[in-house]
Amino acid sequence: MLQSFPLSTDRNGLFDITEAVVEAIGKSGITDGLVLVSVPHSTASVTVVSPWDVLGLEDVHDEIVRIVPTRIDFKHQYDTPQDAAGHVKAAIVGHSRTFFIEKGKIGLGHSQKIYFWEFDGPRKRTVEVKVVGQ
Repeated sequence: MLQSFPLSTDRNGLFDITEAVVEAIGKSGITDGLVLVSVPHSTASVTVVSPWDVLGLEDVHDEIVRIVPTRIDFKHQYDTPQDAAGHVKAAIVGHSRTFFIEKGKIGLGHSQKIYFWEFDGPRKRTVEVKVVGQ
């Protein structure tokens, strides 16, 4: 069962979507299987980060910005330099993540949460969740 939910970002950075994914698993009725979390956008990603220190989230975001800074010498400049940098960042981080579900619980560690990662915000976005199994 594919479930989609809207997400409006107010900036670039990480947005916790863990509860929405857990809710989608619950709605599916599947207790053992897999859940795929995907973003159908070329300037956004899905990742897993520890939420316990908010500054850690900033560090993660700051490092991807350091690795792929917004600049004007990208070969493709369809929209803006931020858009071009967002394409590269999203390609590096990835557009989906898969997690196992066992006994109705998602396979995340106690210090892990699922984040939507915005590279070209603010934007209106969609997150898609596909739950498969028994």
